[in-house]
Amino acid sequence: MSSIVVVGTVALDSVKTPSGQSREALGGSAVYFSLAARLFVPVHLVGVVGQDFPEEHKHSLRTRGVNLEGLDVLPGKTFRWAGAYGKGLGAAKTLETQLNVFEVFRPKLKPAHKAAPVVFLANAYPELQWEVLSQMTEPSIIACDTMNYWINSKRPALKELLSRVDIFLINEAEARKLAREADTCRAARKLAEWGPSVVVVKKGEHGALLVADGRLYAFPAYPLVDVIDPTGAGDTFAGGFLGYLASSGNLKEALEPARLKRAVLYGSILASFNVQDFSTRRLEKLNPDDLRHRYRDFVDLLTVEDGILAA
Repeated sequence: MSSIVVVGTVALDSVKTPSGQSREALGGSAVYFSLAARLFVPVHLVGVVGQDFPEEHKHSLRTRGVNLEGLDVLPGKTFRWAGAYGKGLGAAKTLETQLNVFEVFRPKLKPAHKAAPVVFLANAYPELQWEVLSQMTEPSIIACDTMNYWINSKRPALKELLSRVDIFLINEAEARKLAREADTCRAARKLAEWGPSVVVVKKGEHGALLVADGRLYAFPAYPLVDVIDPTGAGDTFAGGFLGYLASSGNLKEALEPARLKRAVLYGSILASFNVQDFSTRRLEKLNPDDLRHRYRDFVDLLTVEDGILAA
C-alpha cells in the first residue's frame, strides 16, 4: 500500500462564524490534510509545534493513524491563526497570524519520509517546499498548494516550483491572481502550462474544476444545508483527493482522467464533512462507512436517467 508524506502547518486556530466560535482549536494545513487522507492510506505528518501544543491533540492524531515521527517540538509557541467569517461564509477575514516556531522550521526528513511515493507540500513558503523536494528520493506523485501571501510575495519562486509538481491544488481567487487571468477556466489552463500534469481549482460551494490531459472537467460540490465552519476545507479536499489516488493501485496510472475524476468526488465529500463542525471535530469522528455512504449518495445525485455517470 502507498503512503503519503505531508509537510505543512500544525496550528491552534481561533475561529468565529455566524454559528458560533472556537478558540485555540486544533488546525493547520497538514492536520486537515492528514485527517482526510488517513481514511485511505498511511499518512506521515512532517511539521513543527511549540512546547505549548496540547498532548491531547497529538494523541487524537496518533489514535487515528497519523504518524507523528516527523513532528518536531521546538522551544516557543505553536503557529496560531485567528479568523472570522461573515454571513455568506466566503473567504475568512484574517484577524491574526502568529508564525512562532513555524518561522524557523527547516524540515529534515527521515528515511521513511524520503522514500514515500506520494508527497503533499501543503501551504508554506516556496523555499520550504523546495527544501522538502530536495530531500525526497524519487516520489511518484508530487502535489502542492499555496495561498495569496506567497502569490503576492514569492510569485517567481512559486512558478519555478510548479515546474517540478505533478498536481497543483489552488482555490479560485488564488488561481486567477497567480495566472493573472480574470476567467477561472483560462487561469486553470494557464497554470497547467507551467508544469503540473493536473490542476485542481477549488471553488467551495460551487464545486471544482479539473484540468487533465488538456481537458477541463467541471464538478459540483456536495450539497449541504448547514455549514458551520469552512476552515480547512481546502486542505481536507486535498487529503481526500490525494488519499484516494494513493490508494487506487498503480501510481503510474493514478493520473488517468477516470481516477482523477473519482478523486475530485472524494475530495468534495471529505470537505463536505469538514465544514459541518468547528475545527477538526467532524473529521476526527469520521469513519470509512460514513465516507462510503456519502460517496454513494453523491454518485446518485450525479447520475442521469440512463444510468451514465456525469463524471
